Amino acid sequence: MNAWLSAATVLLVAALGPALAAACRGTAAARLAGLALAGPAGCAVLLLLAQGFDRAAAYTDVALVLAVLTPTGTLVFARFLGGDSAARAEPGSSGSGSSGSGSSGTGSSGTGAGERR
Repeated sequence: MNAWLSAATVLLVAALGPALAAACRGTAAARLAGLALAGPAGCAVLLLLAQGFDRAAAYTDVALVLAVLTPTGTLVFARFLGGDSAARAEPGSSGSGSSGSGSSGTGSSGTGAGERR
């Protein structure tokens, strides 16, 4: 076992272990934080493994794909997480705003524009 593989093992235990534990349990915000930490840590582990096994092409490509997809996955999870609270807040706040603009249609558009000036 060379130094690269030792570093990958240490990082796997020290960073990915707690990140996956946080991603599997806890509140939704804690799971999101675990997911956000697991991506870069997994990327670093794959890059260290690439150097340790002298297979830079194979593991580096996987690490780069993971680096691109991790923020996207975090944003999707945050969208679903925030969508529930936004859906609860929208009907009260945006319901009165959308019903005002929806019921006013074309008649109130001119009035609204005149009031803003």
